[in-house]
Amino acid sequence: MNNTEWISAAARLQAQQQPFALVSVLRVQPPASARPGDKALVTADGAIYGWIGGGCAQPAVIKTVRQALLDGQPRTIRIAPSDRSEVRSLGDVLEFGMACHSGGTLEIFIDPVLPAVRLALFGDSPVARALAVLAPRVGFSVTVLADGATARDFPDAERVLLSDDVARVCEAVPSVAFAIVATQGRRDLQGLKAALALRPHKLWFVSSARKAGVLKQSLVASGEDAADVAAIVAPAGEPIGAQTAEEIALSVLAAVVAARRSRPATALTDALIAHAADGTVVDSKQTAVFAAKSIEPEVAKSCCGGVTKKAAVVLPNAPAEAPAASTERRPDLTEASKKSCCGG
Repeated sequence: MNNTEWISAAARLQAQQQPFALVSVLRVQPPASARPGDKALVTADGAIYGWIGGGCAQPAVIKTVRQALLDGQPRTIRIAPSDRSEVRSLGDVLEFGMACHSGGTLEIFIDPVLPAVRLALFGDSPVARALAVLAPRVGFSVTVLADGATARDFPDAERVLLSDDVARVCEAVPSVAFAIVATQGRRDLQGLKAALALRPHKLWFVSSARKAGVLKQSLVASGEDAADVAAIVAPAGEPIGAQTAEEIALSVLAAVVAARRSRPATALTDALIAHAADGTVVDSKQTAVFAAKSIEPEVAKSCCGGVTKKAAVVLPNAPAEAPAASTERRPDLTEASKKSCCGG
């Protein structure tokens, strides 16, 4: 048996953009056929390349691999002899009770390896170029689609298609998870049509709300599905007060990452609220309110035109007297603040 066949299998599956998990034996209590350090590559369909023990261990490993490939989180499992087939949680370890004849125990680490998420990026604008630099660094495989663009303008992109023609885009580009249209005034409608044709899981349009509204009406009038058009996210990005092309790209990419992780973009996780603004430790049973001034200025410029006033951010179950989060548009906008930095 070739115990290192997982190495060649990993190279092959990565080239094919297929997910898998690297499974390693951490500890062994004899008798058992596996040894510490044994490894295997395991796919979602149950194929095993390498060695991690006999038939008693494999069902538990395959089941856990499938779960890990769904959420991308590593896991440690223990397979121990038991009169009943049961699963119980022991802190960070899941223990599988197995009526194995050998009577040994295995502790196994399962590390999912997921292919880069495909992102279609439309446009040859400053924001598009900044996104093409940032996105690969957080795990996205970027395909740039822009009429008249050159590959040297997007050195970090996996592919650059020098056209946004709908037929050519659909023929040349495989299915994508997400799409961003950052045309910024140059071939906006054409970029949106091509992006919709790819049917991404989510589509963002870098523009002002007013401009997006006009273009959405044009899309529906031209025959695009009204529900698909309504789902276009515009303005794109998180409200971080972005002004430069790089800052706008960062704000848009933050929203894309949140969508990839399947959690609300504005949710505050326990990790983010480990310490309140005044240094008070916050656990899952406590409530606290961040002071707005310690998170962001009271008045922040919107990246897509206008000025917004931010109140304090309130954690779930905050006391009734805490100020609720709100956003309001000020009536005394200056002409400078009305200008969009997103091409609107």
